[in-house]
Amino acid sequence: MSIQSNRQLENTHAKLKLLEDRLRDLDNEPVANVRTRELTKQSLKKLANQLKEEIVRFEARQVATSS
Repeated sequence: MSIQSNRQLENTHAKLKLLEDRLRDLDNEPVANVRTRELTKQSLKKLANQLKEEIVRFEARQVATSS
């Protein structure tokens, strides 16, 4: 996965916000299975971190090309 345009950057920011909102919601929801919730949170956190890394890489390339 690699961000190639400002449009993709905007979409990635939107996806990241949705993931972060979902992570917050999971903490406030009733739990039927604690293990499942923890695994879900781990997966969402991993994806959120991947998106953050892609954002940073894209922004670093933008700065490097504008210098």
